[in-house]
Amino acid sequence: MLTLATAAATSTAALAQSALDTSAAEDRIETLNEDIADDFERDTPQFGNEGRATGFSGSFALQGSATSGNTDTATLGIGANMGYYDGLNGYDLQLSYQFSENEGVTDEDSLLYELEYTRDFGRSYYGFAKLQGNVERLPFDTSDNFLGVGVGYRVFDTPDVQWAVQAGAGYRVAELNSVDDLSEGALALSSNYYNQFTDTMALTNDTDIIASDSDTVVYNDLGVNVRMTETLALRTSVVTEYHTDPEPGKKDTDNTFGVSVVYSFD
Repeated sequence: MLTLATAAATSTAALAQSALDTSAAEDRIETLNEDIADDFERDTPQFGNEGRATGFSGSFALQGSATSGNTDTATLGIGANMGYYDGLNGYDLQLSYQFSENEGVTDEDSLLYELEYTRDFGRSYYGFAKLQGNVERLPFDTSDNFLGVGVGYRVFDTPDVQWAVQAGAGYRVAELNSVDDLSEGALALSSNYYNQFTDTMALTNDTDIIASDSDTVVYNDLGVNVRMTETLALRTSVVTEYHTDPEPGKKDTDNTFGVSVVYSFD
């Protein structure tokens, strides 16, 4: 009985402390709203440097936190998105760094990066060169890097229907724990499709295919946005990832089904 009473008292105190934290519910709701907004804010496919303003653009974000007392933790997140466009040539750099430490032990130390050059060849074509990858020191000492070049073509470009396709070839160099180090050529195909059926309903479908000797991966993101009333909106989506040669013990296909509903009193 003493153990049960002690547990109940501890639980009650924890609930009381949580209830007194007036920002906890607000923060959780804000995070949920941001996630739903990301689902709905699917832009129409961008074709090359279409719509870009000349000059520099970009943003820099820094987030950090630390705790001391019962637990000692520290986290740091850095994000940078920088670009330049001269009217014909586009340059873009994206960096994302994450670090976390718990009780003096580092449990994450990773960097994601992407550098891309884009040049327009007219209204229907563009060329690109891209270097992208990740370097992860912890929890695994791995890296995966890809350098590729290719061209893009605009199939449809109307106010209601936009479809752009992209194809390229490149070389991948990776140091992975689960398999031997990789050094191989790869082909990449992409398709971005947008169709505004009515004033209240739109369909999007994005497909990416990366083919190499070790594995061919297909990513497909299908979504439908429906604004049912002035105050009620719905988005449903299916994200599929398919591998021709999955890792041992894993299935070749993963599906993620999503539903987002927004009701506004405003």
